[in-house]
Amino acid sequence: MESVRLPLEPAYPIRLDRVLLRPFLESDLDAVADIESRPEVVRYLMWDVMDREAAHGLLERRLRQHRIEAEDTALVLAITVSPSERLVGEVMLRLTSERHRQGEIGWSLHPDAQGRGYATEAARELLRIGFEDLGLHRIAADADPRNTGSIRIMERLGMRHEALYREAFYLKGEWVDEIHYAILEDEWRDQRTVR
Repeated sequence: MESVRLPLEPAYPIRLDRVLLRPFLESDLDAVADIESRPEVVRYLMWDVMDREAAHGLLERRLRQHRIEAEDTALVLAITVSPSERLVGEVMLRLTSERHRQGEIGWSLHPDAQGRGYATEAARELLRIGFEDLGLHRIAADADPRNTGSIRIMERLGMRHEALYREAFYLKGEWVDEIHYAILEDEWRDQRTVR
């Protein structure tokens, strides 16, 4: 059986059709604070609305997340749009099991940037990096079933619905279900061949 290829640090920046992916910078604080202060952005995330100080703490963590070195480390990259290179969100790829070659993907976007395909484009590239560069066998994604935007992205990526976990988390004062999607390396390769 193959093993994952560590460490993984892609060549930055990663320029795609409409977005550029890059590590976070200290100068991103205003954009991160703007995004994380919005209730509609954090509604389905594990944290609450952030003030500037909390956003600074998040950014400090993001500054170190540009390389996967071991299990439970992640790439969390800034999504910027051309031509202004405005930071509109983030995309994440985490190594969840080195032995079983498993990963997890996720994203969040500023409301002004949602519905334009930016997250799909960024996540598609992280699937490529996960399978081709890191050597993963399976990549999963989870969402609150009410987060229909994220579910549409998972489906556009060719991910398959695998499970619905009832009342999986107590989050922000309520029990929340979790929907689980995943894609295998050969499923991903097959859909790339069709394109």
